[in-house]
Amino acid sequence: MSTEVSNTGGVESPNLRRELHLWEAVGISLALMAPSMAANINPQGTAGSVGRAVPLAFALATIGVLLIAWTFVRLTQRFNHAGSVYGFVGATLGARTGVISGWALMGTYTFYGVVTSTAAGIFGADFLDALGIWTNQPGWAPFVVGAIALAGVWALAASNIREGTRVLLVIEGTTVALILIVSVIILIRLATGTAPNGNTIDLSVFTVPAGTGLSAVFLGVVFGFLSFAGFEAAATLGEEAQEPRRDIPRAILGVAIFGGLYFIFVTAIEVMGFGTDAKGIKQFIASGSLLGDLGSQFVAGWVGELITIGAAVSAFGCALACVVGATRLLYALSRDEVGPAALGTVSPGSGVPGRSTATVAIAVYVIIVLGWFVFGVAPFDLFVASGTIGTLILLIVYALATIGAAKLLFLSGERQVAAWEVVVPFLALVVIGYTLFRNVYPYPTDAAAWYPIIAALWVIVGVLITFVRYAATRRAGERMMAEEGLATGSRPGT
Repeated sequence: MSTEVSNTGGVESPNLRRELHLWEAVGISLALMAPSMAANINPQGTAGSVGRAVPLAFALATIGVLLIAWTFVRLTQRFNHAGSVYGFVGATLGARTGVISGWALMGTYTFYGVVTSTAAGIFGADFLDALGIWTNQPGWAPFVVGAIALAGVWALAASNIREGTRVLLVIEGTTVALILIVSVIILIRLATGTAPNGNTIDLSVFTVPAGTGLSAVFLGVVFGFLSFAGFEAAATLGEEAQEPRRDIPRAILGVAIFGGLYFIFVTAIEVMGFGTDAKGIKQFIASGSLLGDLGSQFVAGWVGELITIGAAVSAFGCALACVVGATRLLYALSRDEVGPAALGTVSPGSGVPGRSTATVAIAVYVIIVLGWFVFGVAPFDLFVASGTIGTLILLIVYALATIGAAKLLFLSGERQVAAWEVVVPFLALVVIGYTLFRNVYPYPTDAAAWYPIIAALWVIVGVLITFVRYAATRRAGERMMAEEGLATGSRPGT
């Protein structure tokens, strides 16, 4: 099936270019997961529940993520679709459910765009302050720096996607390499007894402290699990990869495995570096940049600043991945007439859905402006709010994709994988369900009480779209069933 962009009389074509390779698919998943940024921010939340056992929590989270990765690997081995779960779920559970999934995942990536551009602003403003370039900053300084970063994201996302994904891989790869180098140095100093704070290697980080209950352990696993969010982003490049049914599954599984090994190793070094006693854990939880603080203490002061700017660049790369992912979903929905037809086109020059890119970037700006000017939210609070909302939506997407994969592989009349694999989607749904449960119970208070409500409203809007655009949704389902690689026994429009 040809995917070249034609240009007839300057009219935009609705086709993407099939020109990406394995490492470019890895780039978008790695950048959206943002392991370097996550390693500096998320472990503090885990420590609040499990104390020193942060690496254990991340090890358990890795098992859960690999179960969910199975879903995306099996689906991308069979389907390649720019709409990711929109195409996967649409082909397995019906067009209406597919539209809801695609809309939901687009919402996740859009809210994550807010998260990461705001993070880029926070880290960037801190770096400017550390260099003395912009001192005595007002509280809104991170918003300004983040807005500038988002403009750069928009420009890159609107250019040739091949170049954009290479930028993602270089940005995140460089930052992760720096973190690993610093972690190895810390490990050596701990092993040789030359740590500045007198700490040594302490394998108790892989055991649960006395008095810590099972519920607290799994609450810690929730924070670890959320650190992997976005590992599946390569699925949105299914129509742009040269060998999608080979490279996309490899990219998704490879990033999930790497993320697990990376988080377990780095969090173990972080906890041991701060110390496993009560004082060390308290400092760990209070740290604004775990590896930045440890780098300054164990290596040199300038290392902390370097990691800070690295985190800012990592956040920028993650924002780019978020915009690219959301754009592909909006493009796929609009191409099938569920969304505005004008957004289902590709610019002939760049081979990128330019109008969809602009729409997503503007939506991210609007959310930031609402938080800043209308609700008076502080930058870090907007970071937390958008991240929580996006993750709650994502859990629903994961559940639908897992159910779709189980139906296709085990209930379609012809079993396509080994019988024992049926346990994988079952366990994945248990993990997803419990993770979602721990995010809404006990029900949050104050501003956090709005997070589940906003997430639910976003999904409800997706449901309403399938009724308002019922005919288009049904036609989209019929087209998906007719496309090569998307024919299954499911009924369109259901």
